[in-house]
Amino acid sequence: MAEVLLFHHALGLTDGITVFADQLRAAGHTVHTPDLFDGRTFETIEAGVGYAQQVGFGEIRERGTREAEKLPAELVYAGFSLGVVSAQKLAQTRPGAKGALLYYSCVPASEFGSWPKGVPVQIHGADADPFFVDEGDIDAARALVADTDDAELFTYPGDQHYFADSTLPSYDPKATELLLERTLAFLEKI
Repeated sequence: MAEVLLFHHALGLTDGITVFADQLRAAGHTVHTPDLFDGRTFETIEAGVGYAQQVGFGEIRERGTREAEKLPAELVYAGFSLGVVSAQKLAQTRPGAKGALLYYSCVPASEFGSWPKGVPVQIHGADADPFFVDEGDIDAARALVADTDDAELFTYPGDQHYFADSTLPSYDPKATELLLERTLAFLEKI
């Protein structure tokens, strides 16, 4: 079974993130869900991003690094949206990474160097999500898949950014079921 460090999105550590982590735990995986926002949650992406800007995106990312340093190096790094930055940085730069699961976002690999050999990655996003598509994340994901031996990009019909958070109006149960199935298959291979 895999050990996963899962970073939340810009709304904070919502109950929906906990529900998702619990589904991975129910399949036998160990999942850590640090709260990078010190207990704060937000109603909108804009408010959460505003908080991250106020604290500093670099500080949020470093909080993720400090959480990782408390754990063994042999982790799968996972993140939802804003949490992808921490997950992807750690997957690319922390020796021992077992894999990466990037939900709703992908940063150009060049941001953190190059993608390490032997570290598989899955990227998931909605095919009409303005954040994922219009802000270039899907292009970064396609480039990562093209340049990496063990990378997969999965798109889902829809325009919702947080479609796998069961506590939000954007929740899409059908897409989430498929995302979870693909995630569990990925973790089984680790």
